[in-house]
Amino acid sequence: MAEKENLDLQDLEQDGSEEQEGAGRGDTGRVPTNAKELEAVYDIPVQVSAVLGRSTMQVSQLLKLGRGAVVELDRKVGEAIDIYVNDRLVARGEVVVVEDRLGVTMTEIIKMDRS
Repeated sequence: MAEKENLDLQDLEQDGSEEQEGAGRGDTGRVPTNAKELEAVYDIPVQVSAVLGRSTMQVSQLLKLGRGAVVELDRKVGEAIDIYVNDRLVARGEVVVVEDRLGVTMTEIIKMDRS
């Protein structure tokens, strides 16, 4: 399994001092190191999911659930939630209220080591 490591958002901030010809186009064989090199992927749509918790139950139990039923999750109140992008864990965060809607604030970015 890949090893997880914390990554600060500053690691992806635009540097500008190390621009190279062809950077970010995939023809150099190296990983993009700043925001400028990632511009080619900015318009690609992704699916973002915030998982509050999980629960396992039998189908018969699921069919008995009705309006107002409470499903117990495997997380405690205040515990970090998982944030997935295209079914890949990328961050952990907290639930926040923004006006009359729920939102998520990222508190930790997860970097997967691809070795």
